[in-house]
Amino acid sequence: MDKASVIRRSVAGAGLGLAGIYAYNMARYRRAAAQGFHLSHPAAVGSNEFAAFIEALAQAPRRPGNRITILRNGCEIFPAMLEAIRSARECINFSTYIYWTGDIAPRFADALATRASEGLEVNVLLDAQGSARMDRGLIEHLRASGATVIWFRRPHWYTVGKVNKRMHRRLLIIDGKLGFMGGVGIAEQWDGNAEDPEHERETHLRIEGPAVRDLQGGFLENWTEATSALLSAAHFPDLTAFDDGIPAQVARIVSTGGTRGLDEMLWAAVAGSKERLWVTTAFFAPRSAFVDALCDAASRGVDVRILTGGPHQDKQIARVAGHRSYEKLLHAGVRIFEYQQAKLHAKVITIDRIWSHVGSSNLENRSIALNDEINVSIQHTTVATELERHFRDDLKASQELDLQSWRRRPVGKRAREYATELIRQSL
Repeated sequence: MDKASVIRRSVAGAGLGLAGIYAYNMARYRRAAAQGFHLSHPAAVGSNEFAAFIEALAQAPRRPGNRITILRNGCEIFPAMLEAIRSARECINFSTYIYWTGDIAPRFADALATRASEGLEVNVLLDAQGSARMDRGLIEHLRASGATVIWFRRPHWYTVGKVNKRMHRRLLIIDGKLGFMGGVGIAEQWDGNAEDPEHERETHLRIEGPAVRDLQGGFLENWTEATSALLSAAHFPDLTAFDDGIPAQVARIVSTGGTRGLDEMLWAAVAGSKERLWVTTAFFAPRSAFVDALCDAASRGVDVRILTGGPHQDKQIARVAGHRSYEKLLHAGVRIFEYQQAKLHAKVITIDRIWSHVGSSNLENRSIALNDEINVSIQHTTVATELERHFRDDLKASQELDLQSWRRRPVGKRAREYATELIRQSL
């Protein structure tokens, strides 16, 4: 047998092996996706019992006494983050999934580099896949100033098992006392006020108080994996609860290939809802069992509304995958809206006017089982009221779907929806 034939057979064998692995993972996902959780007496969302459940399940301590500011879109998010960087006194830790292009990219690099050149410890952690488009000149600028810049999970032959498991968190922690988290990316489409299809509708949080310790823990988790280094005591100062502060719980989700608390926590939240359940998510392609849970909530009389991305989303294949569940949800009484004004990237859930959930996780398998994510749960009516106001504003720029019209969608569109089942576990 000549050398070319050997190579062809080796390539074919490797291809068949990879196809077999993929088919196995797809079958495993489909089986897991259909399995829900039994919860005979769910705790009411917003109750102390529910907070205790989240604490135990997601290792998310209930931290009282936090001051939380909701930031909507880049016009509010970026100025607050840049001002925080300028206010730092000792150390800055910054991690992000997306760092791309536009005027905002060098502005962030300049702000971080300036503080590093002034003697502050500045640590920057970039997801190697999500931030691959970053201008390498900005990295050189940061390193020349004294900042430490690290790539998270750069692809190597010996880390092939982690290539598909990304750091989707977006964290900025100043002096261990002030933290930012949510879904923002450092790129031109996040600038502005979600005014057109070229920009992103985003929600981010500014947090002061004891919960910042848990945000720092999320950064440390990824930093240690990437560097084998620990952070010094300066990054963990004493944090005093504010008398006028509110309780918050930070849930850190780690990529393991299976459910890691987020799936169970959201399931319990849906099961414990009594009046209203309003969801904003960039990508909506949940497991079939979670779809059933939403339908059950609607059948109990809960006002279930889903706001998700519309025609301007970047990842249209995820949108099409989500369409597979629309008919069942609409038939059960769930109201579904697709955002029309801009790209939708916010990830927010509010339940019963008291409980809010904000973070980096979408309602899709990638967030549930593949990515490192971080989310904050807040039990407070003022926060829930403000986020509900944002939700209502977003509905004005959205299109509501109705069951009869949806059932008349073209056969070709249905076929594309079914085809996404082949890759749904990776979305």
